[in-house]
Amino acid sequence: MALLQYLHTNREIVLSQTIQQVVSNAGDGSLRDGSRASEEFREFLTQIPIESLSGYVRQCLDTAFSHGGYALQDLVNELGRRLDFEVKNGLYRGKRNKIGFDGIWRFPGEPELVVEVKTTDAYTFALETTNEYREGLIVQNQVERNSSILIVVGREDTGALEAQVRGSRYAWDIRLIGVDRLIKLVEIRAKSDDPSTVKQIHHLLRPFEYTKVDRIVDILFATAIDVESQQDDQQIEATAEPVETSDQVQPIQDRTDRALIEIMKERAISAFGSFKAQSVVRRGRSYFWSADKSLRACCTVSKRYENAYQPYWYAYHPKWHEFLSEGKGFMIFACMDLDVAFAIPYAWFAENTQNLNSSERNGSLAYWHVPLTTMDDGSLAINLSKVGRKVSLAPFQFPLAKT
Repeated sequence: MALLQYLHTNREIVLSQTIQQVVSNAGDGSLRDGSRASEEFREFLTQIPIESLSGYVRQCLDTAFSHGGYALQDLVNELGRRLDFEVKNGLYRGKRNKIGFDGIWRFPGEPELVVEVKTTDAYTFALETTNEYREGLIVQNQVERNSSILIVVGREDTGALEAQVRGSRYAWDIRLIGVDRLIKLVEIRAKSDDPSTVKQIHHLLRPFEYTKVDRIVDILFATAIDVESQQDDQQIEATAEPVETSDQVQPIQDRTDRALIEIMKERAISAFGSFKAQSVVRRGRSYFWSADKSLRACCTVSKRYENAYQPYWYAYHPKWHEFLSEGKGFMIFACMDLDVAFAIPYAWFAENTQNLNSSERNGSLAYWHVPLTTMDDGSLAINLSKVGRKVSLAPFQFPLAKT
């Protein structure tokens, strides 16, 4: 697969290309049902950042090109995956005796979404046909009776389509969302580590009082930005200065610029993917995983503190521990002033959290303390404070690309 190999060896160059160039480099350059080009293009989409997906969506809408509608369909389905749905791709072209849905989005314990992608609502289309797709899927036991239809529209002005849905007998089975707002939901998902956020987003995409949910998404997006600083306070991450007390290290607040932290986090994650020869994408603020969800990483960053013995300090959260346990997990510790980071396997933490000091909040475990100490040769080690032992980080070290 030339496109995927090119992505792994020349990532920045590939991500600077247009969607037309990317599609032309996939297989034989022609997106068709069951084709190698389609398979490679869809795999490519699972390995790129949300910013690239957003740019490609805009290019599909702004510049007409051969198979641009097919590319948009694949992009929308990938956005569904970024919202934690299990996605079944539909057909590009309808076929006799085949159900012509664009995608089916599933999540455990929730009704399925039968997805239809439209570049514009400049013309009306038969809602009956879309509903027949859903009915056919119900008959085939591919979706449940309580499933619904989600129409994703490329253009902003969807007034005619909204009116068509409201005036139809399918009004309580169909919802609309603009693709730009769908991207905003993915961005919200990426900024939150709270599992309840996923359920709230999924709820927005199902039929309820409103036909089109764009305005609600705008409110949710603004709210997410407002609470970002509150999440930072709870996260601690690179804002905690280690201070010795009688029994353990305790953090005090000393903020590091959030933008600089994110830049370092992206450097560390990008280098980790190269180190493992496998692409990982953002799943949440501090969560990352491969397309098949098998390789998992959480990443946190510390500045250097004015403490020669213990120059870096991290909090390791129980929710990270749980996420990493569900695959081949690594906790990545990055340092603001170093060109290396450390990828520590979940198995190491499973064996050693009992040897780390911890803090509680409201009577429950809030996080474990992970202080890095300096060895006699100047290298770094994790200080297992409870047992007075140091564990060298040399086996876990990997290089970062130079800036």
